[in-house]
Amino acid sequence: MKLDLTVAQIMSENLKTLTTKQTLYEAESMFKRYGIRHIPVVDQDKLVGVLSYSDLLKISYADVTEGEEDVESVVYDMFSISQVMAKVLVTVTSETSIREVIKILAKQTFHSLPVVENSGELVGIVTTTDILNYFLEEY
Repeated sequence: MKLDLTVAQIMSENLKTLTTKQTLYEAESMFKRYGIRHIPVVDQDKLVGVLSYSDLLKISYADVTEGEEDVESVVYDMFSISQVMAKVLVTVTSETSIREVIKILAKQTFHSLPVVENSGELVGIVTTTDILNYFLEEY
């Protein structure tokens, strides 16, 4: 297994993104439609946060009160993406080693890292799932 390979080898590049002007309804729809758990939030192509599906679950009773759309609607109307997303971001570059990404994720409670270039341009995202898939391919 080559942990010194760069994150560019395993990161997801075909990103779905949100803006702070979109709604939590749109975010939930994207999570379900694309089968993803983390969505970078951008403002004029600048990374400003990451919204995870677990962030939605934290504010929603939808999973507890299955089938009660009204509860979810009230909660989603009370909050904006800006209020729910993670704002203090740890990022990596496409040249960061897989080993370093593992070290970062092992010390944190989040499960994704946005990949940005020196200009701050969002070029990808690497998740714990990407790392696990890499391990599966290697073994």
